[in-house]
Amino acid sequence: MVTYGRCMPEDDDLVFKALADPTRRSILDRLFLTDGLSVSELERELPMSRFGVAKHLRVLEEANLITVRTVGRERRSHLNRIPIRQIHDRWIDKYTEPATAALVRLKRQLEEDS
Repeated sequence: MVTYGRCMPEDDDLVFKALADPTRRSILDRLFLTDGLSVSELERELPMSRFGVAKHLRVLEEANLITVRTVGRERRSHLNRIPIRQIHDRWIDKYTEPATAALVRLKRQLEEDS
């Protein structure tokens, strides 16, 4: 299910599940740097088989974190930033309000002084 305004709770679960794995985060980092990579290109950069890469890409696609386009005989993966932004807005941004930021700054200052 693709939603553009708000993530549904089940969408959040899929995104968190996908982001929980370090290999999938590494794939997202690679797509951030070079969008539109093929399975073969990702396989060369990761210590796993083509089947392993494809398995991780399926999880990322189910979480709507990537979109896949077929170009000729290749399937190219593209980063979809929207779900990550929705997670940020829903789960991270509210915890970084000014009062929380001030406490973090105070903690850092106290640690530096000691």
